[in-house]
Order: sequence, then C-alpha cells, then structure tokens
Amino acid sequence: MAAKKTSAKTTTPKRKPAARNAPEKRRIRPFRWLVWTGIKLGAIVAGVMLIVVLVYAGLNPPTTHTIWSEQRRLGAVDRVWVDVDNVAPVMLRSVVAAEDANFCAHWGFDMAAIRAAIESGAARGGSTISQQVVKNVYLWQERSYLRKAIEAVMTPMVEALWSKRRILEVYLNVAEFDEGVFGVEAAARHYFGVGPEKLSARQAALLAAALPNPKKRNPARPTAYLQKRAKAIASGAATIEADGRAACFE
Repeated sequence: MAAKKTSAKTTTPKRKPAARNAPEKRRIRPFRWLVWTGIKLGAIVAGVMLIVVLVYAGLNPPTTHTIWSEQRRLGAVDRVWVDVDNVAPVMLRSVVAAEDANFCAHWGFDMAAIRAAIESGAARGGSTISQQVVKNVYLWQERSYLRKAIEAVMTPMVEALWSKRRILEVYLNVAEFDEGVFGVEAAARHYFGVGPEKLSARQAALLAAALPNPKKRNPARPTAYLQKRAKAIASGAATIEADGRAACFE
C-alpha cells in the first residue's frame, strides 16, 4: 500500500494592522523655529515700546538718561518742567526753523534732509525733532546700530500717538542748553533772566542756535557766528509762520 504524500504548507505570520491614530513624530525645523521665535520676540518688544510711548503721551518724563548722567556727574542739574502753553510761541517756531523746518510735513523722518546730510557728509543734519525726542527721552546719546534701529521703530510710534505740539513740548523740556541746564524754562532764566513765556524773537533764536552744541555756545554772549545763525533762525521762524508750516503745533 503506497504511503500518502503529505505536503507541508508554509504559513506566513499575519502582520498586525497599524494603529490608525498612532502619533507621528514631529519633525523639528530649526529655521522655521528661529523665524517664529524671532517674530514672537519682535512682537513683545514692539508691544513694550508701544506702552512706553503711550505713557509719555500724557505723562511728563521725570528724567532722561542724559539728565540722570549729568546729575550724577555734577551733583545737581537745573531743570523745571513748563507746559507748552507757557512758552512763547516764537520759541517753538525758532526751534522748528533751526532743527526741523519740515516738522509739520513729515511722519518722523525727513527723507530729503537725510539725503542732503548724507551727500554733504554732515554728522547730524538729517535728524528730525521727533527722532531727537525718542533719543533723548528713551535711549542714550552714544551712536550705535542698535540705538538707530530702536529709534527707527519708536519714532513713527511717537508721531502716531503724540500730537506735534506734544512732541515739541517734550523736546523743549529735555533739551540741554548748557552744562547742567535742561529745558527751556531753566535756559530762559539762566541766560536772559526771564520766564519762557517772555522770550523775545531774538532770545528764542539765540537759544535755538545754541542747541547743536550747547556747552560751547553761549546765547547771552553770542559770537559773531552765533549772532548770524540766530538772525537766520529768526527769519526762518517768521517764514514758517507766514507760509503755514507752523500750523500743526500752534
């Protein structure tokens, strides 16, 4: 009797079905992470800047880095805050004529003045009053790319949230007019023995002429150059009043 042949069947083990909801491993993308982190940090920094700009839109700055530094160096400084309504209007016009003739027309940066300053190699001429307010109130005097970058962000904020009159008010109260003398109230009494509301057109022009270099220019004893400069500023102040370029702050 022939033996039956038996064939061995090979069985392959069944694979378990993959879990449908198995969590996938998140791929870390360093570049994307850096971009998003940078955006978040930038938003936080911009928010902080916005808050501090809003605060001083109505609150008078108690001090600045420059005032604080000079107070530490000298022991005391001469400074009394004065409301813009108690400053002779000619003083406001003189400062604008001297420092930023297109003050009412720009949004914080005078591009024409910046280009002219670059072409002439000037070190200071392109800076607007708004930029100087940001630098004096919130930042520091030493030049650096960091300071310029912060200034470039904060200046449009100040222009958007403060009135032009407020910008001038703050500027006139923090500007340095002599060693240890800050603000137009202290300067008017220091040089001319009068309150800021009593300043004449010539006195206002002399004070404005001293601003670029207050520690070396004396409005009470003006040099021939300072007198010539003050005369040009007085003429400019009259011009911007006549042609309407003072309308935004008067």
